[in-house]
Amino acid sequence: MIIRRARIPDARAIHQLLLGYAQQGQLLGRSLADIYDALRDFHVCEEGGEILGVGALQVCWEDLAEIRSLAVKPGLSGQGIGRQLVDACLEEAREFGLPRVFALTYQPQFFERLGFVEIEKSALPHKIWTDCIHCVKFPDCDETALAIDL
Repeated sequence: MIIRRARIPDARAIHQLLLGYAQQGQLLGRSLADIYDALRDFHVCEEGGEILGVGALQVCWEDLAEIRSLAVKPGLSGQGIGRQLVDACLEEAREFGLPRVFALTYQPQFFERLGFVEIEKSALPHKIWTDCIHCVKFPDCDETALAIDL
């Protein structure tokens, strides 16, 4: 099992993995075109040519990035895949010199175990006015916002 940067041939597998969770309402869906547009943001967990998990780091501002589209293939949770993907994203954020990373999630306990702390969504103005305003759940978001200072 390796964690690596996503490549062009991974886009469809990333899309399918995210689509399954989006259909369950566990994360916001992303079109295949959006995945291609943001492919450089993605890390994948691969084993034997199969994508087992994905996660993306999106830079939001000079001092802030978001971990988004974090998903592990059904049946494989609890094996450290999500943690490794978050670690890869946090390492990339450090390399960029970003002091803070946040996540909006339905799984706050997972992020809390990794050192994230809950914050008010109002502390994320760039996120609210760029992505969230287009969400069908806006302004009644039921995700939890968490952040970690690097």
